[in-house]
Amino acid sequence: MGVAAILVLAATQAYSISTSPAEGDMGHLQKIMYVHVPAAWMTFLAFFVVLVFSVKYLWKGREDDDLVAASAAEVGATLNGLTLVLGMIWGRPAWGVWWVWDARLTSTLVLFLIFAGYLALRAFVDDEQQRARWSAAVGAIGAINVPIVYMSVKWWRTLHQPPSSPATLDPAYTMGLRINAFALLFVMIFFIRKRYEIARLERAAEHAAEAAALGAP
Repeated sequence: MGVAAILVLAATQAYSISTSPAEGDMGHLQKIMYVHVPAAWMTFLAFFVVLVFSVKYLWKGREDDDLVAASAAEVGATLNGLTLVLGMIWGRPAWGVWWVWDARLTSTLVLFLIFAGYLALRAFVDDEQQRARWSAAVGAIGAINVPIVYMSVKWWRTLHQPPSSPATLDPAYTMGLRINAFALLFVMIFFIRKRYEIARLERAAEHAAEAAALGAP
């Protein structure tokens, strides 16, 4: 599934870049949107998964919910970082600098830092239950920043363009945006699932090691 998802994403990228015209002001650099915008959408979706499974863990205390939330957080943070980097590259010609303390950029950076902190917390807290409770709280609270990021261009004056969607785009770019979003969705699902499977194996190994240590003479 993983190889197929990545191949589909590569094919949709190639199709979109080769068939869409150069934009009037940005030229071919505009086509970076085929990665940047879907990456932003998938960031939001991944952190929504973190929110749902963090709340489920706080409610029921199931280990699997904690592992799903952590897996989604890792993938979401990666997509969040990709969104930031591509946004800087895309904005550089228009703004003349790599970074501006714009409402959209700043709120996206804050979102990234929250989930980088989430992952750091999980790395440094040894007690499983304490780690799960604390990270679930951070994940649930941190995900609240997602609608702030999305609405930032409407709530504050910003250099960033309005949210990109098929309704706001030139029709020449709409199909490419849609198919790349679906392709990246499948890639994201694959990596969350794979990371969850690895996390379960890691947790099983930890439990086996603890049991062996307790049973040692």
